[in-house]
Amino acid sequence: MENDIAIENLPTHVAIIMDGNGRWAKSRGEKRLLGHKAGALAVREITTYAREIGIKYLTLYAFSQQNFGRPADEVKGLMQLLVEYVKGEWNTIMDNGIRLTAIGDIEALPLVTRTALNSLIKASAKNSAMTLCLALAYGGREEITVAMQKLAKKVAAGELAPEKITKELISENLYTAAMPDPDLIIRTSGEMRISNFLLWQLAYSEFYITDTLWPDFHREEFLKALKAYAGRERRFGLTSAQISAENT
Repeated sequence: MENDIAIENLPTHVAIIMDGNGRWAKSRGEKRLLGHKAGALAVREITTYAREIGIKYLTLYAFSQQNFGRPADEVKGLMQLLVEYVKGEWNTIMDNGIRLTAIGDIEALPLVTRTALNSLIKASAKNSAMTLCLALAYGGREEITVAMQKLAKKVAAGELAPEKITKELISENLYTAAMPDPDLIIRTSGEMRISNFLLWQLAYSEFYITDTLWPDFHREEFLKALKAYAGRERRFGLTSAQISAENT
């Protein structure tokens, strides 16, 4: 395996909180939107590298529900940048067999953004080499709330008994129902927060925090995170002795 990472030690699903675009721009005396544009280049590099080395699912936290509260010109610029991303990366995604999907309150996005996004989601639906999931207008609490509302309606209609609600059933009603939980969560820019991201799904995810700002997060930095993950023992609440016994 390339770069001394054994293929069996690669995470199946990596999720990234892409943080630091604004600070990257500010440190250069530029407007925040320039940082977001630089961040889009990092998205291309990390996505293609993840596909190259065999990661099956990559989820990128691109825009949260709370981000709608940012200055209107920044939000507008981000929505336009997403349209440009879809158009600019169309061939890369299709040529690499990547399936694009999105989670979040997609209907809250502007029509032009939604239309561009959905067009590539539809075009890439049969691709199977890797799934790239963009978290857009996304919030973990909001996602769980929507799932609970779905289940509550079934209970109220007499279609579901409360005692039949299991953690598996809750997972099946989340935006991420079609994907495994993330094995590795990466957060750039050194912030020590979850920021309302995949609150249910990250129960046993490994975390990797780097001070590197997202626009500077290149494949070398990604490789550091993957090597750190490869060296960890995932116990899922068990002891090391139990894990060793299971593997013998």
